[in-house]
Amino acid sequence: MDAVNVSVVTEFILVGLTDHPELQMLLFFLFLAMYLVTALGNLCLITLTVLNSHLHTPMYFFLFNLSLIDICYCSVFTPQMLMNFVLKKNVISYIGCMTQVYFFIFFAVSECYVLTSMAYDRYMAICNPLLYNVVMSPKLCLNLMFGSYFIALSNAVANTACMLRLTFCDSNIINHYFCDVPPLLQLSCTSTNINELVLLVVGTINVIVPTSTIFISYGFILFSIFQITSSEGRSKAFSTCSSHILVVSLFFGSSAFEYFKPSSGRSMEEGKFSSVFYTNVVPMTNPLIYSFRNKDIKFALKKTMISRNF
Repeated sequence: MDAVNVSVVTEFILVGLTDHPELQMLLFFLFLAMYLVTALGNLCLITLTVLNSHLHTPMYFFLFNLSLIDICYCSVFTPQMLMNFVLKKNVISYIGCMTQVYFFIFFAVSECYVLTSMAYDRYMAICNPLLYNVVMSPKLCLNLMFGSYFIALSNAVANTACMLRLTFCDSNIINHYFCDVPPLLQLSCTSTNINELVLLVVGTINVIVPTSTIFISYGFILFSIFQITSSEGRSKAFSTCSSHILVVSLFFGSSAFEYFKPSSGRSMEEGKFSSVFYTNVVPMTNPLIYSFRNKDIKFALKKTMISRNF
């Protein structure tokens, strides 16, 4: 009889980033501007990489993939977030919610390993410049990207499959601006122990392996930098390292803050705030930090504008 009385959820209601009416339109235009900057910045980088043959190198191949991921990544949830600011009732279907979980995990994990590949590329360029063209061959670059996407696909399938085994009864209000795993686990009326274990194990691997690789690579890079006699050369190398480490720290730090806290001590308001960094801020700053401060990109932009008579 109890089973008969259970009402299975077929749709969810998203609370959004804030419930203060006076902030809704302000936040709408703020995040719309951020989304446009993200999309245009990354599309510009993709276009320049394709059109300029001197950018057909391993470094810009990874940047091309990073930009492509960032556009898809922020498009998974930003349109839904913008709708939350203008609609009175923000409803998403069960299938739509699970689809959002899948693509969110896929693109987030892909970004982790693309950032790792970029760190390895910089390590080879600075520490082993004579072997760079031999080691960083097109085949290796493709393998690194295929490996990144395969790991991301495996993670997305594992986490989404675990979510699909859960039953959601009665309560269907998600205290978030998109279908994230932690708030969904709080709504489940069945045991979430397996889900939390998978989230912890997979999350730990996807943080420790990339960050360890990144910081070990940059450890060797810094050692090589100290061997540079030119102060201008050291300054340029330090600038490149600090920019990459800043984005890595922002992306992995905010992700770890959200997913590594125990569910009993997790505040959804804190979670929403930290989510903004890795879902909106990082994709927006990536093209600025990695590319538009780069002389090759500036030259490619100028060359493209001249050739198109802008």
